[in-house]
Amino acid sequence: MYAKLDAGEGDSVEFDQVLMVGEGKDVKIGTPYLDGSRVTAKVKAHGRNKKVEIIKFRRRKHHMKRMGHRQDFTEVEITGIS
Repeated sequence: MYAKLDAGEGDSVEFDQVLMVGEGKDVKIGTPYLDGSRVTAKVKAHGRNKKVEIIKFRRRKHHMKRMGHRQDFTEVEITGIS
C-alpha cells in the first residue's frame, strides 16, 4: 500500500472495500466493491519511500525548477481473504 494507515505495528487491520477476489478462471469483480468480502492484514512497518525528484526545465530561458516528494506508506502482510 502507498498510504499511511492509522494503526500501530503488529496491529491487525480489516479491509471491507474489496475490488476483486479470485485466482485463475474463478475471479469475482465488484461494481465497484464486492459485497460481503473482507481482507484481513497485519501491519508490519511504517516508513517513507525514496524521494521522487521533479525537474522543470525550459531551454534558452534561464529557467529550471527542482522539487521533490517522499510518500508515506504502511507495509502490510495479508493474513486472510474471505
